[in-house]
Amino acid sequence: MASTGPTSNSFISQRLKLHYVDWGNRGAPPLLLVHGGRDHCRNWDWVAEKLRDRYHIIAPDLRGHGDSAWSPDGNYPMDAFVYDLAQLIHQLDLGPVAIVAHSMGGNIALRYTGLYPENVSTLVAIEGLGASPKMMAERAATPFAERFRKWIDDKRQAAGRAPRRYATLDDALARMMGENAYLTAEQARHLTIHGISRNEDGSWSWKFDNYLNVWPAFDVPHEDVASLWSAITCPTLLLYGADSWASNPEKDGRLAHFNNAKVIEFENAGHWLHHDQFDRFMSTLDNFL
Repeated sequence: MASTGPTSNSFISQRLKLHYVDWGNRGAPPLLLVHGGRDHCRNWDWVAEKLRDRYHIIAPDLRGHGDSAWSPDGNYPMDAFVYDLAQLIHQLDLGPVAIVAHSMGGNIALRYTGLYPENVSTLVAIEGLGASPKMMAERAATPFAERFRKWIDDKRQAAGRAPRRYATLDDALARMMGENAYLTAEQARHLTIHGISRNEDGSWSWKFDNYLNVWPAFDVPHEDVASLWSAITCPTLLLYGADSWASNPEKDGRLAHFNNAKVIEFENAGHWLHHDQFDRFMSTLDNFL
């Protein structure tokens, strides 16, 4: 008989102990669920519960998130996240694997799939292409040295900032509700309970590392990222919320870099469309998988 929830496990990547949950059903096709920035693996529980009978579901906590270790130097470059994903798939011998990933997790999964196209059978990226061409052009208009100095200043400020403490769980819950108006009270409570830890003085703090708020100053050139998108061979679904800040790749031209990708936009949904329109998301995912 299947357990009611997932089991916790860990693996080692670049000397860090990283956490993942396993929903069982080992004989079934593997399905990897990858969360976004400042989120955690239990964000996928509703999806996992619907699909666990047909798939062997693995959901990792990215480094610096959830119950995974934090980077000792406080740096979180994209290549480190991609390495972690590669290491998880390699250590668990998951390939070829289906991947569903959100936001930063989608960015990581898209890069990994371009590097190892034979290891991914199907890919769903929810708002995972990162900054829009417009945002990148605005960033590039700022002189390099100025961007570099700002990164140093931001890192220095992060070093002097303690993780925010909430007096009660309900205070943290209110913050979660404020982040996404589409969440139901039940969804928000679940995400909060699994995303927070109790401090020694009885207060509560989010599990993610504060340094994640300082985005890396450097990344590989966009042309190289686009070349990885072009190397993806598996069927790819790119999902976007109509009310999100994220730019739809069908409208901004980035879809042209993909050989086998389709874009679907969800009405009445923001950046967390898999929560905002859960039933439609599951129906879309079912049909695609």
